[in-house]
Amino acid sequence: MSNGRVVASSLKERYQKLPLKKIEQYLGTGRRKRSVARVFLRPGSGKITVNGRAFENYFPTETSRIPAKFPLVAAEQGDRFDVLVLANGGGVSGQAGAMRLGIARALIAYNAELRPLLKKAGLLTRDPRQHERKKYGQKGARKRFQFSKR
Repeated sequence: MSNGRVVASSLKERYQKLPLKKIEQYLGTGRRKRSVARVFLRPGSGKITVNGRAFENYFPTETSRIPAKFPLVAAEQGDRFDVLVLANGGGVSGQAGAMRLGIARALIAYNAELRPLLKKAGLLTRDPRQHERKKYGQKGARKRFQFSKR
């Protein structure tokens, strides 16, 4: 048993000495409704990947693609970065909105001089509207059951 521990500790020492390759990337976190998107901007050719799938495959309609790409278009940085997005929670629209805020924040991490441009375009404002919970004694959040007088 002690022999196994000695091997494990020597492996650990060996791997601690290896140099780690640093990846140049910029992180931005975006939220919208119930969605959270962690966005990583890496120097590249403009390829966008969402949860391991192609951007066009993940967002099939233009109505969700346009807002998600807008910060890159507004900052004229579309072809300089590869975008890796890890999105979870909510639906397609919420994830697109979360991705939009995340990309804008990641661009600021890259270059703080882009902040006034993105702020003027309204890309740094977190949309505070949330899903309202269903209440007991009612059919939904606001809707009530049908009223019967008699």
